[in-house]
Amino acid sequence: MYAMQYEITLPADYDMGIIRERVATRGHALDDRPGLGLKAYVIRERGVDGSPVNQYAPFYLWDDIGAMSHFLVGRGGFQGIIADFGRPAVRQWAGIACEAGPARANTPRAASRSVTPLPAGADPATLVEEALEELRALARRADVHTTALAFDPRHWELMRFTLWADTVPETPGTSTADTERYEVLHLSSPHLTAIPTGRHW
Repeated sequence: MYAMQYEITLPADYDMGIIRERVATRGHALDDRPGLGLKAYVIRERGVDGSPVNQYAPFYLWDDIGAMSHFLVGRGGFQGIIADFGRPAVRQWAGIACEAGPARANTPRAASRSVTPLPAGADPATLVEEALEELRALARRADVHTTALAFDPRHWELMRFTLWADTVPETPGTSTADTERYEVLHLSSPHLTAIPTGRHW
């Protein structure tokens, strides 16, 4: 599994209806894409759920890295984003684990992403084990569709992405500043079941 996301931050007065229309008319294009576990077409709107910005920020879980590369630089579809918005930075994370939640059969309406730096003096393996325990516990919640844990070895960060059936719940002890909250406009998940459940080693 390989995770990726690009964030297109838009002007404060941008009409997000344009993005909604874009997804409504083009979102189906990856519904049968080979090598794609899922693409969540997610947005943040300024003033909604604590968001300071308008943002279009699609998130992907790939089962095949070659398919990801073809999408980005092999005329596999990303040229449309570049033509309309310029070339955004694409964040990438190596997969650690993926869990299916009880709401997997439903269409998710919300998503969350948290990125946690690994302290320089800490043992990464211990922190990953703790994160895996939290991921497994999270996946047992009735409102979870899918949750994934991945790792950025350049910045030494863990990233957790979760799709929710309805809304992102408030989590006691967690700052909203640590969690990005999104609305899901569409989900393409042609090969989600091909991504192994649980730890990936």
